[in-house]
Amino acid sequence: MTETEISPRVRPMLPRGFADRDATDIAAAEAMMAKIREVYALYGFEAVETPFVEYTEALGKFLPDQDRPNEGVFSFKDDEEWLSLRYDLTAPLARYVAENYDRLPKPYRSYRAGWVFRNEKPGPGRFRQFMQFDADTVGSASPAADAEICMMAADCLEALGIARGDYVIKVSSRKVLDALMKAIGLGGEENVKRRLVVLRAIDKLDRLGADGVRALLGSGRKDESGDFTKGAELSPEAIDYVVRFFDSRAQGIARTREARAYAPISDMREALAPDLSFNQRTVDGALVDNHATIAHWLNMVGGAEEPNSWYEELRALASCCYAAGYGTARIVIDPSVVRGLEYYTGPVFEAELTFETPDENGRPVRFGSVGGGGRYDGLVARFREEPVPATGFSIGVSRLLAALRAIKSPIVAAAETPGPVVVLALDRDASSMANYQKLVASLRRAGIAAELYLGQAGMNAQLKYADRRKSRVAVIQGSNERNAAGGPQVTIRDLKLGAELAKTTKDRADYLELRQRAQVSAPEAELVARVREVLARP
Repeated sequence: MTETEISPRVRPMLPRGFADRDATDIAAAEAMMAKIREVYALYGFEAVETPFVEYTEALGKFLPDQDRPNEGVFSFKDDEEWLSLRYDLTAPLARYVAENYDRLPKPYRSYRAGWVFRNEKPGPGRFRQFMQFDADTVGSASPAADAEICMMAADCLEALGIARGDYVIKVSSRKVLDALMKAIGLGGEENVKRRLVVLRAIDKLDRLGADGVRALLGSGRKDESGDFTKGAELSPEAIDYVVRFFDSRAQGIARTREARAYAPISDMREALAPDLSFNQRTVDGALVDNHATIAHWLNMVGGAEEPNSWYEELRALASCCYAAGYGTARIVIDPSVVRGLEYYTGPVFEAELTFETPDENGRPVRFGSVGGGGRYDGLVARFREEPVPATGFSIGVSRLLAALRAIKSPIVAAAETPGPVVVLALDRDASSMANYQKLVASLRRAGIAAELYLGQAGMNAQLKYADRRKSRVAVIQGSNERNAAGGPQVTIRDLKLGAELAKTTKDRADYLELRQRAQVSAPEAELVARVREVLARP
């Protein structure tokens, strides 16, 4: 038996939960991120970059009670110290700010993009490596900082071509939900697991509706496949209380901030005329007002949490948004935001896309959340004695990019640039190859991306190669062109036009006439000018 037969070949296979990206994916993502970067910079945020690897203790909230910190993060040991791949971009920022605290301006406004890693079970749309693009303000406890993060998130989505009305920035508060849990008897450490069950049920409100959530808050729910999900076992009274709380959007509509009273929208146009110019959201013909929703929360859970700091925080946040021109069509107080509650200490935000696109079976689906964030006043303080307030927002790059492709965003489409001009190698003797390199060099000197085909295939295969490279132009020069009587010639082939014209007619005479338009000959000295003409075509 030979050595080749003994040694098995290595499987060319990706690990589960990871993905490759081709040139089109990279170009589209970079174009999208460049637009986001412009918005972040417009708000006065500056770039910073942290490494992929941190000391595991810096990611302390993910450490399990085990000798090896391998749950949630990818970790390895180096000189008796545990190191981990970063789980998100926020914990490394907290370490960076704490380490450089004295030299950084406060508040410190920064943005960063990069890969993060999760040592979790992968699934459809759930990866172990993905990219985030974050912006954070560290060192300000003002609700205006939270409002600014929400406004910036809205501006990012609109800058990317997502129309107003096709997205919403939802805002809630960790403190409000804590008060709700206390009001139904689920306060304290002993109820942590039941609180999570309740919050997971609430998170499904848009998908399952009130009846589905009631089932999950009670004994449990069986889905369409027959799988049963155990519920939170709340009492009927507690279930009614929770459902009524999360229906507060319907109760917080059409209300003047001055009178704090409800009225039909027809009676409110004069009082709310400034707000209407801000593109307010309506529900069943009634105007949604953020202050009404906040007041409803106070009525329901105000006695469960003293003092009610969240009330003033959310009122100030909503007022800042209104004053800057961001009404409820863009930023809305919404109790359904229950993300990352073990992480945040105050307001929490979520960017949700509201438009529908068909799935692979033609059924309408919503993209849902493409980013989120909130206030995390305790994270930087882990490294320092004094409290350091902070707030921020994170965009899921891959998910947002998929949404932009679904709506055929011109920003993404423009990023899908054609491949380089391909100069075919029909003759492979040293003199011919040197001449081909001269042609390629002349194109590059003119600022035109170009390459010489370096494989061993014939002409037809080389043209197929150029098609696969998404090239617009192929340059052909064989011995006949090189030795032409009037001097060296080149043939310029418009690959896009050639492919389109070949599909438009089956008549040979027409085909030959059309082909002449897609392929022209010119003196070698005119190569750059003729190639530019083709590249300038639509």
